[in-house]
Amino acid sequence: MVRLEEEIAKLKKMLFEMASSAEEMIAKSIKALQENNMILAEDVIKSDEKVNEMEIEIDNQCIRILALFHPEAEDLRTVTMIMKINNDLERIGDHAVNIAEKTIYLADKPPVKPLIDIPKMAEKAIEMLQGSLDSFVNKDAELAIQVCKKDDEVDALEPQIVRELITYMISDPKTIDRALTLILIARALERVADLATNIAEDTYYITSGKILKHHLRK
Repeated sequence: MVRLEEEIAKLKKMLFEMASSAEEMIAKSIKALQENNMILAEDVIKSDEKVNEMEIEIDNQCIRILALFHPEAEDLRTVTMIMKINNDLERIGDHAVNIAEKTIYLADKPPVKPLIDIPKMAEKAIEMLQGSLDSFVNKDAELAIQVCKKDDEVDALEPQIVRELITYMISDPKTIDRALTLILIARALERVADLATNIAEDTYYITSGKILKHHLRK
């Protein structure tokens, strides 16, 4: 069905635009944190409305395609998984806003420590998001599996960050609020990596028709 193919192609384009916005929000939120840039942090917060509107538009388009065309097999998997990916991207945008808000909170406070592991964690999470979207674009099941495996690297960084910040809190109780805020930022990045993993798992399902869970290893 040529018309169905055209509609799914339009849907994918909309999803890619949303993915680009969500990815940019995460990158900007971390840059704002590193540079203590409140203008950039505010820009991330303002971007959330656009991402929310895109989520609604994509969901409505998916429902329309399901109702009008009754897709089957891979087309059905693609449309239903796009609905899930759409939701994951919106949540990634929410985490970016969360980081930006915490950046604003920290703006007029002295730093607890130099930021090293949090930017590293953000870089890995963004790489995972890019990889999951590349796997979706190219229908690359192997790349989807590799993205899932990278989640362990991000998961390993979070407790490392928490342990280090706890030592600062113990040695100087005045750092507790600031250290806890950094811990919450690390937690948000860990969730971004989890959501990128979800997208990779959904891509694997679209491509193979099989469910990929618990980080399938080969």
